[in-house]
Amino acid sequence: MSAASGNLALLSAVELIEGYGAGRFSPVDALEAVLVQLDRLEPELNAFCLLDREGARAQAEASAARWKSGQAQGLLDGVPVSVKDIILTAGWPTLRGSHTINLEQPWSEDGPAVARLREHGAVLFGKTTTPEFAFKGVTDSPLTGITRNPWNTALTPGGSSGGSSASVAAGISPLALATDAGGSVRIPASFAGVFGHKPSGGRVAMYPPTPYATLAGFGPISRTVRDAALMMSVIAQPDLRDWEADPSPSPRYDLELEAGDPSHWRIAFSPTLGYVDVQPEVLEIVENAVETFRSLGAQVDVVDHVFDDPWPTLVSYKRGLTAFAFRNMPASRYPEMDPALVEEIEECRGASLEEHLTAQMERAALARRMADLHQTYDLLLTPTLATPPFEIGRNAPEGYEGRSWYGFTFPFNLTRQPAASVPCGLTRDGLPVGLQIVGPARNDLVVLQAARAFERASPWPLTAPIATRND
Repeated sequence: MSAASGNLALLSAVELIEGYGAGRFSPVDALEAVLVQLDRLEPELNAFCLLDREGARAQAEASAARWKSGQAQGLLDGVPVSVKDIILTAGWPTLRGSHTINLEQPWSEDGPAVARLREHGAVLFGKTTTPEFAFKGVTDSPLTGITRNPWNTALTPGGSSGGSSASVAAGISPLALATDAGGSVRIPASFAGVFGHKPSGGRVAMYPPTPYATLAGFGPISRTVRDAALMMSVIAQPDLRDWEADPSPSPRYDLELEAGDPSHWRIAFSPTLGYVDVQPEVLEIVENAVETFRSLGAQVDVVDHVFDDPWPTLVSYKRGLTAFAFRNMPASRYPEMDPALVEEIEECRGASLEEHLTAQMERAALARRMADLHQTYDLLLTPTLATPPFEIGRNAPEGYEGRSWYGFTFPFNLTRQPAASVPCGLTRDGLPVGLQIVGPARNDLVVLQAARAFERASPWPLTAPIATRND
């Protein structure tokens, strides 16, 4: 057992599976350890909006019986997994951080990724917090309040999957199912010092349909790359409810993870993409991380300017999507909502079709630009974010109002490329910094292999200090 002080809650999913198979402990033991960790830290973090202790215990007991009889069910049998409160989960309400969702619904259907997790025996124990309708890069909402960063509870864990990142970094969730439409997996992964992977567009099926679907993806947040690859092998299986998703079976990412050979890779490193104002300390940490790939034998070229800032394209494109998504939201509900979201909804009213289609053409040109770049380079490396975590109560770090502090993440939602954030160091104040790894469209495997190569060469702290704090 590799976890500090033998706490099962701090084991990785891979270590839990190995322990179940060897009979050292059971899924019931692991779940109870997770619930103890949750009870200890949730009052400080506010990472969960729903807990189902009894339902989870029933799942864990069923899993324990399967393991005891030698009939484990799938790749994640008995592993506790949390689900972001944007994703349909049968038996639980999906309120999306909003008072405007009608609680009195059947809630009888799993989204595709949740259905795959159940098929593989995962123990679903709770839903994690999100800003209202996952609309911003920090996690607070009128419904659930403020979620805090396990590295420093005065700071944000990022968003919109901030509950996911906080729970994983605190040693509560070995695995978290999250979403990303502009950085919402990678932003919180960077801010909470954990691993997050945004899959290629269409790789993980999504349902019900959403206007943001071509920007969004469902992906794992985890402590290790191996765990994320294992989860990707599960959730990336086809589902006919998503007609735009890749219908081909998922590769076994977990089995192919170690096959990547950095000495065969040609890598572009862009410190700013050509337009992002990065804090010097963040850039220094990321530049040191990039040297790790050189030490592994990769050819790394610095590419200062990759493309012009696509923020205007994203804003124009999302105006139409937002106008459509909230077309039936009455102004009478505005007092219950996040004022920043209300402002965005109102600003998007009356979006024009011409503006939307022009942005779509610009988006296609950006994707072509990246396809051309990947004719030369296997991977693109950048900082994940321009800054370390910042104070709660803000929607952007000081000095970045009116500019995109997450300017490294959103372009690859426009292009639908796979992208991951790996922890790559700590600031002088002890705050996590992330390195973003971007791969060619539809090649999630090379991104995961690169992340695993970096993890082996430059291991990161698997949890925030709060996880092992002696209370």
